[in-house]
Amino acid sequence: MVDIGGVRVEQDGPFTLLAGPCVIESRDAALRHAERIAAIAERVGVPYIFKSSYDKANRTSVDSFRGPGLEAGLEILAEVRERFGVPVITDVHERQDVAAVAEAVDVLQIPAFLCRQTDLVLAACGSGKPVNIKKGQFLSPAEAVPMVHKAHSTGNTQVMVTERGYAFGYQNLVVDYRSLVLLRETGAPVLFDATHSVQLPGGAGEATAGQPRFIPHLARAAVAVGVAGVFMEVHEDPSHALSDGSNSLALDQLPALLGDLKALDTLIKGTE
Repeated sequence: MVDIGGVRVEQDGPFTLLAGPCVIESRDAALRHAERIAAIAERVGVPYIFKSSYDKANRTSVDSFRGPGLEAGLEILAEVRERFGVPVITDVHERQDVAAVAEAVDVLQIPAFLCRQTDLVLAACGSGKPVNIKKGQFLSPAEAVPMVHKAHSTGNTQVMVTERGYAFGYQNLVVDYRSLVLLRETGAPVLFDATHSVQLPGGAGEATAGQPRFIPHLARAAVAVGVAGVFMEVHEDPSHALSDGSNSLALDQLPALLGDLKALDTLIKGTE
């Protein structure tokens, strides 16, 4: 079990929603999304953690929007947490950023491409804050076991691991749902990233493409397997999102999907 600002993320408990726009586009946009998603989650009865990045350091093109940066971004995330009373998670790409990020948010997230970067993982876990490690799309479930053991070596047991699809071909990802069972062998709560799993990496040439129509199907299947949480990038207008709009869930689709996931979760786990 991982305790995140009073939200308990545990394998056999009610699933948690981690959602928000991919990147902080502006202060107003971040606050607007956080308020609306938090209200939807409360209505449905699903624990909620706000997600957004202050810097998208692994964009396809050097010209892509990356976010407001460390200082301004963390101020916005701290305001979201204070104003709406929800825990906040954000990516950390650089070891030197860990201390500042740990002061401002509730969970540090290791991006998939960096999940084997030992110094970054040890620094994030050494902060004492909960850490979510995105399993790289180049790793098998078995390879995630030493990855999580590495994190636990710091003495921090507040670690989660997230499945986000496998790169089995050019510019495509495939989800193997056996992974959601096998990843439990890490001893960490297992999350499923329903939006990055529909990416077509580099599929638009200078940007990542995606297949968002599959998001609801993949999310429902993951909850049916029994996950501790579902990670989703949600945007009020994906066609105008500044990052990952092509694989984001439209905000107006969230209430119905979240209701489905809640009902499935209750059925599978026998929880409320």
